[in-house]
Amino acid sequence: MCGIVGYVGARPALGIVLDGLRRLEYRGYDSAGVAIVCDDELRTEKRAGKLANLEKALGDERFGSTRAVDQAAASPPAIGIGDGTAGIGHTRWATHGGPTDRNAHPHLSRDGRVAIIHNGIIENFAKLVAELEADGVEFVSDTDTECVAHLLAAALADLRDAGEPDGPQLLAAAMRRVCQRLEGAFTLLAVDAGIPGAVVGARRNSPLVVGRGPGEHYLASDVSAFIEHTRDAVELGQDQVVLITADSIEITDFSGAPALGRDFHIDWDASAAEKSGYDYFMLKEIAEQPQAVADTLLGRLTESGEIMLDEVRLTDQDLRDVDKVFIVACGTAYHSGMVAKYAIEHWTRIPCEVELASEFRYRDPVLDRSTLVVAISQSGETMDTLMALRHAKEQKARVLAICNTNGSTIPRESDAVLYTHGGPEIAVASTKAFLTQLVACYLIGLHLAQVRGIKYADEVAAVVSQLQEMPDKLRRVLDAMEPVRELARDLSTANQVLFIGRHVGYPVALEGALKLKELAYMHAEGFAAGELKHGPIALIDLGTPVVCVVPSPAGRGMLHDKVVSNIQEVRARGARTVVIAEEGDLAVAPYADDLIYVPRTPTLLAPLLTTVPLQVLACEIAAARGHDVDQPRNLAKSVTVE
Repeated sequence: MCGIVGYVGARPALGIVLDGLRRLEYRGYDSAGVAIVCDDELRTEKRAGKLANLEKALGDERFGSTRAVDQAAASPPAIGIGDGTAGIGHTRWATHGGPTDRNAHPHLSRDGRVAIIHNGIIENFAKLVAELEADGVEFVSDTDTECVAHLLAAALADLRDAGEPDGPQLLAAAMRRVCQRLEGAFTLLAVDAGIPGAVVGARRNSPLVVGRGPGEHYLASDVSAFIEHTRDAVELGQDQVVLITADSIEITDFSGAPALGRDFHIDWDASAAEKSGYDYFMLKEIAEQPQAVADTLLGRLTESGEIMLDEVRLTDQDLRDVDKVFIVACGTAYHSGMVAKYAIEHWTRIPCEVELASEFRYRDPVLDRSTLVVAISQSGETMDTLMALRHAKEQKARVLAICNTNGSTIPRESDAVLYTHGGPEIAVASTKAFLTQLVACYLIGLHLAQVRGIKYADEVAAVVSQLQEMPDKLRRVLDAMEPVRELARDLSTANQVLFIGRHVGYPVALEGALKLKELAYMHAEGFAAGELKHGPIALIDLGTPVVCVVPSPAGRGMLHDKVVSNIQEVRARGARTVVIAEEGDLAVAPYADDLIYVPRTPTLLAPLLTTVPLQVLACEIAAARGHDVDQPRNLAKSVTVE
């Protein structure tokens, strides 16, 4: 997600930090900022938009000390921002609060002495904000991050009042004290104007690495930020705080006990460093899916057991009045909506239709004030989906958006928003966007069921608990993908691949076929398995690969048996059957030429796991055929024309 850079050494920090941010631009961002310690003063600047906006502001002679109440009126300092030798920088992908100047990082304490940057989500921020406001703190942003700056300043003041000696160790002690109060996922970097030769960092469930250099050290969310300067690095472990000065690196756990990071040497080139050593961004993004799913779930369940959306301009009564749901989306997002239909109807008993956004308004759908339209778009700018949304609004329907880009057009024009926190996707073919959209759809279904009294808080919490198990299960799936890669290389010469499934396995089959078409330029089709005998079975020839998504025998026993029968049908006609089934399903083994197991999981949630092998399969087949995996021909990441 966000790009984070820190530096302490003898050289001017500003140039090094800006260069690091430039090398992190590939991650995607919507604002940028820096904080540099110059003697005993803190100089900061931040701007929405690209780094060019920040660099222009940094070149402006109006720039002055943050000690001044009115920055614009402050006289230029004797020592400029370019003279400081310790600093931090950030490129932000908006989560809490829109992509504006005031929401950009760094965030400052109210005395302007402490600056903080943050990647992740502070899950208990609302409680912390209420506590700080009760103490008279006035917030100047809409972010969850700002509360950390105020907490860190308070912790520093308490430690100083207790007689603790000033210096770098004080900054680390204050960070540890703050981290013990935070819930969620975070990487934090901070500087204090009164401690000019130090930068402190902390991590929980979000990456942070240290770069070692002679007489200087670096902190970053990604080694690509400092690979030009050093290839010796230290990876921090979970729940660790690191303090860097020009001459030292000190790592502790959150309680203050000494801890060790993992030393490693970077032998990738700068391009590979951006991809964390993966051959393609798509492979990197597939590997990021466990964390992306975890981030999308963070902070969604309140203490009272209610599902929390990001922006809600609908009352509970509005949602109780809903008597029909339409889901509108395109491509991969459409397939996530197809899965959502099964969950929403099962949990809420409300009729749900899934529509291609490009067709929605042209067929004159029946909409009114009791209709809820769920618009799904990774970018928030998909023109077909935006026009469908506007048509729905014209018909007085209520609109709820699922989106990955804070502040984009579709969320702005909707009545409620649930942001997926998947972070930027560089590869054109969506992977983690699909899984996080599925999670968002599940949460909306649970929210509707709860508001309408169909499910109680404990029932919702039970499903959320099952969702929270998905990141670990996804890691297990990813750890077992080597046979899938070998299978992909074997299938790379096939003329076509067919995909079949039933129930939620049907949209998974469609998504698997779409990925193969996008990346490998092969004929690939997905079918509802029961439809094979109504025509598509004529496509089966000797050796035709057929990927079969098998439902759980425990959750959907009747469907399981029918899919096994479908597998036998295609196998009897010479097909090569590639079967995806849950662990322990022995009934399918005799009919599978290639068998891929995924962990057991409830039927409605199974697409979160069964989709992943299909992503890997498509990626590896495309690579074996010599295609550009990240930028397939004729396709764009965001389709902003109708």
